[in-house]
Amino acid sequence: MKKINKNEVKKILASRFEKDLHTKLCDLPLPCCLKDIYKAAERIKIAIEKNEKIAIVGDYDVDGIVSCVIMAEFFDDIGFDYIVKIPNRFKDGYGLNSEIINELNVDLIITVDNGIAALEAAKLCKEKNIDLIITDHHMPQDVLPDAFAIINPKQKDCDFPDIEICGAQVAWYLIAALKEVCKLKYDMVKFLELLAIAIIADMMELRDLNRALVRKGIECINKSKRAAFKAIKNYYQKDKFSLDSIGFLIAPLINSAGRMDDANISYEFLHTKDLNKALEYLEQIANFNESRKDEERQLFEEILSQISDDDSCIVASGMNWHEGVLGIVASRLAKHFNKPAFVFSQNEERLKGSARSVGKIDILSLISKANYLLNNYGGHKGAAGLSLDVQHFEKFKILMQQECAQIHENEFLDADEILGILEPKEIDFEMLEILESFEPFGHKNPRPFFVLENVKVKNKKILGKNEKHLKLVLSKENKIIEALFFNFDKEPNINEKINILGSISKNEFRGLLSPQFIIKEILTKKSVG
Repeated sequence: MKKINKNEVKKILASRFEKDLHTKLCDLPLPCCLKDIYKAAERIKIAIEKNEKIAIVGDYDVDGIVSCVIMAEFFDDIGFDYIVKIPNRFKDGYGLNSEIINELNVDLIITVDNGIAALEAAKLCKEKNIDLIITDHHMPQDVLPDAFAIINPKQKDCDFPDIEICGAQVAWYLIAALKEVCKLKYDMVKFLELLAIAIIADMMELRDLNRALVRKGIECINKSKRAAFKAIKNYYQKDKFSLDSIGFLIAPLINSAGRMDDANISYEFLHTKDLNKALEYLEQIANFNESRKDEERQLFEEILSQISDDDSCIVASGMNWHEGVLGIVASRLAKHFNKPAFVFSQNEERLKGSARSVGKIDILSLISKANYLLNNYGGHKGAAGLSLDVQHFEKFKILMQQECAQIHENEFLDADEILGILEPKEIDFEMLEILESFEPFGHKNPRPFFVLENVKVKNKKILGKNEKHLKLVLSKENKIIEALFFNFDKEPNINEKINILGSISKNEFRGLLSPQFIIKEILTKKSVG
């Protein structure tokens, strides 16, 4: 591993975006790139003119909730009445189904962030003379639903650029097409604050148009008059949101209602214009989020006791595990072991699961190799859902272990992550500015990690109510840096010289700003070089 300086860091990070075509909002692909979008927009225009009954059917995750809010606000703004139906994870299951269709007495159904696999539901819509417009971003199967229009950038004959976008972005594009066909003056920028949250929460590639939208979106969140954002600032005593606030605070909060109870609470929270109501909803959501953390912690620890470090991937199951936290636990396991993770809850003879990927591994492609064992599956490269009968579980587990064992070790790593060995003197405000200019970090733009060699431990302090975190004061060649090691598993001695792997972040404390090092791992001397 070679030594690296600030200029080289800048060059390496800039090279990640060399092939990006859509780097500014004015460069974004146009709605016409999406197949069926004008067909759908014209049908919605007719429904508006004839005052037909329209239902928006979403999903219970952040992307689905945000998609519903975007569609609903457009109809609010033009004074058109509509119904929003977000399925309950526990009662309704995922996506559009016959029970939901029979419950809705409407002329037109628009799905957002779901529907691409709703073959039976589409048939029932036909029988009931309900026109169905599907907007989705999940991978289509070989057979598509028989719908009036399907807007999905991944379907064949769609000219949208080869960039993974989320369901909320597809819904936003449909509104852009509606704006055109209805000849409206309408501000599409008003939704960027919501799009930024959906893009990050749904683990989309943070390059090209997604990067442009998220960077602008965080600006919009901080200027926003939306009651939900004012409520979060008020409740958590925040003056300003950073990009990390989306991934670590806003998205988990919005997700928690759908995970623990009913996603409609999060929909109402984002949709309301009344600050007092937003604060009431947030109180409920914050409680759900605490329950979610408890469930997640218990399940994570239970799974750790039943898996082996030698396995090529993580496959775990248990009776009646809380379905709302399967995805988030799979995500934690994947990060913890740096291996694909599959977590299933067994209910009688059925298993329902969530899968999460690492590095460059396409989890959906991996799952498709077991499609003959599965009842259904769907998702995208980084995350997927699946279900199967108990009798097929062992075969599935063996197959995934075999397939993952054959994947080259390079595929498990985002090779860009560890940029090189850095001297502590390079960690300053200029470095913070360089790193900030390449945010947001995430999928396809991983946070840069660095190795610091032979840094001396000058001081240390254990932090947190459970004493799980460690603060170190480190020095080398008269340069002092502060470092934090969350959930530390190794504690160095005072005056010991250590090698560490980690990232650089901004520490804002009582109005003072300084760079700090976040330790990922204390390395053995052999593992450097």
